[in-house]
Order: sequence, then C-alpha cells, then structure tokens
Amino acid sequence: MTARIFSLVTNYAFLLRFAVASLISIGSALAASVGSVPAQSGIELPRTMAWSAYPTGTGGYSQAVALGNILQRTYGVNLRVIPGRNDVSRLATLRAGRVHFSAGGSEAVYAQEGILNFASKIWGPQPVRALLSNFSDSCSFTFATAADANINGVADLKGKRVTFVQGAPSLNNATAALLSYANLTWDDVIRVEVGGYNASIDAILNNRADAAGGACNSPPFLRVEASPRGLKFPALPHNDAEAIARVRQRLPWYVPHIAYEGPTLPAEGLEVFTSAYPLLVGLDTSEEAMVYSTVKIMHRHYEEYKDSAPGAMGWTFARQKLEQAFLPFHEGAIRYFKESGEWTPEAAAQNEKNLYRQAVLKRAWDAFLPTAPDDYSDFEKAWLAARLEALEAEGLVTLADSL
Repeated sequence: MTARIFSLVTNYAFLLRFAVASLISIGSALAASVGSVPAQSGIELPRTMAWSAYPTGTGGYSQAVALGNILQRTYGVNLRVIPGRNDVSRLATLRAGRVHFSAGGSEAVYAQEGILNFASKIWGPQPVRALLSNFSDSCSFTFATAADANINGVADLKGKRVTFVQGAPSLNNATAALLSYANLTWDDVIRVEVGGYNASIDAILNNRADAAGGACNSPPFLRVEASPRGLKFPALPHNDAEAIARVRQRLPWYVPHIAYEGPTLPAEGLEVFTSAYPLLVGLDTSEEAMVYSTVKIMHRHYEEYKDSAPGAMGWTFARQKLEQAFLPFHEGAIRYFKESGEWTPEAAAQNEKNLYRQAVLKRAWDAFLPTAPDDYSDFEKAWLAARLEALEAEGLVTLADSL
C-alpha cells in the first residue's frame, strides 16, 4: 500500500510539473507571437525582444539598454540584451534564433564575406541584413594606450605590447589595419593574447599590455584613465594619403573621422578612423514587421535616447551613409527609409550591388562545399582561394589584405 501511495504521489507530482511546464511554454509562445501594442499604428513587436551586443560596460551594450527602457516604458516590450564575449558568439545567437538582432561591429561584414573566424564549414558567407548604423562623435575603433608607454603615434607602437582578443577577428583585423597606417604588422609588436574585450582593458591596467583597440568612448577606457598608468589616444593624421589608403585597403568600410567624444580627447577633436558602431543587423529571414517597427521606433524616439548612453546620438538618420554601405539593408528597414524620404536612387543602387555581392559569395560557397576538404586548415585555405577567384571573376573587391 505504501509503495502504491508513493507511486501515485510521484506520478501526480510529475503530471503537475508537466502541466506547469506546458503552461509556461504556451504562455511564452503566446507572448512571443502577440504584438505588444496593437493600437500603435505600424508597430508590431513581440512582448520580449532579444539583442546580442558587446559585453556589459561597452558603448553598444549601454545604448541597447537605453533603447530597452523606451521599449518598456512606451510599448510594454522587454528588451533582453545578451552580451557576447566575441564576434562568433554574438552572431551565433542570431543565427540560432536566440536573439532577433545583433548590435555589434565589423563581425557582420566578416560573416557576410565568410572570412576569418567565419571561413569554417559551419559558417561560410551569411545573408546578413543591416537595420541601422551608428556613426557617433566618438569612433568605432582606435588605439587606446597607457600614457606611461609614451605612444604618441602609430609608429611608436613598434616593439610595444598590443592585445590580441581570442575569437574576435573584427577587433584583431582592425588592429592590423591601423598598424598598417605606419607600415607595421603584428610581427612588429608584442602580441598579448586575452580572452575578451574587457580582458584587454585589464591587460593594460595590470601592465601586461601597452595598447588595446576599442571605441573612443568605450566606458572601460575610463578605468585606464583613472589608473596610475593614465590614458592616451594617438592620432592618425588625415594628411597622409598613402597611410589612409593602406588602412582602407584592408577595411574599405572604415573612413577618416574626427572624434570628439571620449576620455582625454582634445576639444578640437582627434583625427582617427571609424565605421558604424554599433551596427544593428539581422538576417534575410528576420521578420519584416519586426525590422520595420524597430527602425521606426529608433527614429521616432531618437530625441529621448540620444543622450542616454555614450555615442547614442550616432543613430540619427542624418548619419546613416546609405549610399556608402557595404552590407545590404533589410526590406523592413528599406520600407521605413522610403516612408521617411531617406531612400535615394543612389542608396538603392548601392544596395543592389551589395545584394549581388552576397549572391556571388553564396554561389561560390555552394559550388565549393561538395568537394571541400575535411581538414579544418585545408578547408579554410581552399575556401578562401575559391572565394577570391569568384570575386575577382566579377571584378569585386576581394578584401584579400584582410585575411
């Protein structure tokens, strides 16, 4: 009898747990499928959205949190910001459907191209789609150095200790591109390997490194400024045309820029380079209504969040540089750009070029896979050769110097 009672109780407990779990699952599914404010014309969002971003404390993460406050306050939408330690982790969550969008940096370009950490069999060229770009008064990436290392220009980095972030090809390739400004390479500096972006800041603070790359206004650099070592951003003067050409040969989506926002920057600004950061992206499969609604909200509420986090003012439509984009825009974003009068014939033409580039890369990948070698190193080498051949055949920029 005791055994029977125990069995009944156990089965009841199991069924109760199953029922509760089912209700939670159903509730979550309903919450994800129901628009949060159907009365708001043109806004269709789930109760909970998720973005991946750089780690906590960075400019991109802080901006996403600021936008999340508006979504919650005005539309009843919860925005979960999932920090990703490196490029692959931020986009892996996007591809797996764990997040709707990713607010990152140049890794979106590398994923489109199927290069660097995305040259593996499980990745290859991805159908990335842009929503919005942030070009702020800061900069997306430059060298932050310890003041006591006496680095006054890029040439002074020779023989110095520079951080190399594992699993972050966008950061490391940007470092290589800026080193090329002074005809330097990774072989000319002492490479200090670290496990993540914040770890690169710690390396400077702990006197394991002299320089790290990041956005001018990245909050972790305040820790360097307040440390005994101090903080200094070396300039990359724009009067050297050959130096600029070397940088842009590796990173054609980087442009010369005057940065005003960031610790220790002079009032007259500092000559550096920049690209969109954060760059908000989805995939070609991202839901059009959600993309449209997100872009519309970010435009409609710009005045409310532009001062809420460092660099947030860079989301303004006036700085989107649609005609110079290197990634195609999502149809949902284009729909709103057209409604707001931002979508020009030049932007449309550039977008078609970018879509064609992705089509060329996809065809090359599909043709390559059936006979691809199994060995990881051989696979990457063979794919990069096939990719190069396909792009050259179409007269498209190869980014070969970025590999």
